[in-house]
Amino acid sequence: MSGLCIEAIRLLCRDTAATARFYVDTFGCEEIERDRHFCALRLGAQRLELGRASAPSGHPPLSNETAFQHFAIPVSDMEAAMARLERMEGWTPISTDGPERLPAASGGVTAFKFRDPEGHPLEFLEFPGGWEQRPATVNTSESFLGIDHSAITVSDADASIRFYESLGYRLKARQRNEGIEQGRLDGFSRPASVDVVTLETGQGGAPHLELLAYVDPPAISAPAAEGSPFATQLILCGSTSAHALATDPDGHRFSSR
Repeated sequence: MSGLCIEAIRLLCRDTAATARFYVDTFGCEEIERDRHFCALRLGAQRLELGRASAPSGHPPLSNETAFQHFAIPVSDMEAAMARLERMEGWTPISTDGPERLPAASGGVTAFKFRDPEGHPLEFLEFPGGWEQRPATVNTSESFLGIDHSAITVSDADASIRFYESLGYRLKARQRNEGIEQGRLDGFSRPASVDVVTLETGQGGAPHLELLAYVDPPAISAPAAEGSPFATQLILCGSTSAHALATDPDGHRFSSR
């Protein structure tokens, strides 16, 4: 399983063409495939796939609901990234007070969470020492460097760790992020506490996986409905186990090809 990695992140959309335009115009994504109901984009060295949603959206999941799944875009300049985003229409903030500088105990990154026009959660990340995973040979826009990770809210961190280890992931780090900064980042307007688990496979340049196990407010079990815009799917390569499975213990979707 040494080749296991996230090959692509697939988002379901009510309007794939409009969503593709938002990603191209906002983040400088490159369109690499398109047909009537599907579009593939490249952001840095990483691949996004936009497919057609077949069910209503329902309410956008809160950060502590298990339907919540975002991917994080590392940026070279948070101020410039925010200025670019603010010129665009249709997105909405999750974070309550703009970008948050997290305490050193929580990694010291500056982060901002928001939703694209379809309601998919996204995150900007500015690392104090720059983004180490950025492949040096990849052409990117000045501010948006690629995809660092996909983060999923889980109800039981230990159970999810065991599940993803069975697919070939390994535990890299586990820490508790807490405080008012975390609460504002996640849209709660009060202090929050969440265990952040980093899982990786050793494949350089591929997005890693983060598990978000909320302690306060507690995690709410609420899987995304099949076919809804929040039924995000991770496309894995190198995992024979993923061929026989469709969801993790909390209903997050994945497949292998």
